[in-house]
Amino acid sequence: MTNSPFDKKLAELFLDEHKEEFQQELLKQAVNVKDRVKEILQIGNIDLINNAFKLVHFVIWQEEEKLSLFAKKEGIAWATHSLTVDLKLEWVQAIRRTLWINIQRMIEQYNITNYDLFELEKNVNNQVDRFLNEFFINYSTYKDMLLREQRKLVENLSVPIIPINSTVSILPLIGTIDYFRAKVMEEQVLTKISKQHIHTLIIDLSGIGDMKTEVVDQFLKMIEGAKMMGCNVVITGLKPDVVRNIVALGVVFDSQTKTWGTLQQALDMYFQ
Repeated sequence: MTNSPFDKKLAELFLDEHKEEFQQELLKQAVNVKDRVKEILQIGNIDLINNAFKLVHFVIWQEEEKLSLFAKKEGIAWATHSLTVDLKLEWVQAIRRTLWINIQRMIEQYNITNYDLFELEKNVNNQVDRFLNEFFINYSTYKDMLLREQRKLVENLSVPIIPINSTVSILPLIGTIDYFRAKVMEEQVLTKISKQHIHTLIIDLSGIGDMKTEVVDQFLKMIEGAKMMGCNVVITGLKPDVVRNIVALGVVFDSQTKTWGTLQQALDMYFQ
């Protein structure tokens, strides 16, 4: 950090040495979030504690590009799993306060006196504010797109394909899929791959409770059709019952079809 009372390596070392104390203080500061850390991890595989340390790292090193990409991934993940922004805001503000508490402790521990407090405050707070701004923009944008597409789905069985950049799109599936919906989905997915020039389609099944064998068979035909059009398919959120039906059909995904446990893991791969 420019004109800070410590260099970046020293700050990273101090926080690493006091990681447990940082976590305890963070949970103390996040009054309404602390009891929902495990719940949020189960809902969307979003590790609030680990992500807090990531954010602090980006703030310390002023890695603005990585911070923006991280905020975008977080915004998409929170919108996808319908997590509320008030929890996120409280959590990030708790991270900010905890970081400042640790900065003060480090200043005292190393007896640092020759620093520009105004410059330090500007550097740290600007980075945290940048993260919040990027998060809210991406959360709102993706949430609005998701709601619009889901509204269309209710109205005319549209397929809610959401572009996240020029070549990668997400197909978040929610509710029950019967054979008729699977047929409509296949037709529209292949059409949209062609029209939107989608190179990679991430199909998130975490919102699907069950898929009967005949639906799984139709779903697999859609994947094969997408691959024939040159589109890479990534599947996330497979449930045990769906996996059993796939295995019962004797299907083994080839190297062109990637699978990840959660949407968050897939987003990590495409926002590096």
